[in-house]
Amino acid sequence: MSKKIQELAIHDKDTGSSEIQIAFLTDKIETLSSHIKKFKKDKHSSVGLLRAVNRRKKLLEYLKKNKIDSYKNVLSKLNLRK
Repeated sequence: MSKKIQELAIHDKDTGSSEIQIAFLTDKIETLSSHIKKFKKDKHSSVGLLRAVNRRKKLLEYLKKNKIDSYKNVLSKLNLRK
């Protein structure tokens, strides 16, 4: 696991919490973004990128609605917008 993911983990084997899912999706989005910059005609990867962005958006909305402290923590640790 990356450093950011370990900081957000509730316990050692945490992979299911919303915070960790957002961190995994952020890593995936960064990887796909760099791939699409190199290969502009790769439409399948761009669809996967859009799905990952939308899933992360829904998880962030869930955190904002239910766990505002955790939401602010995730935004600061992952350097996401407010």
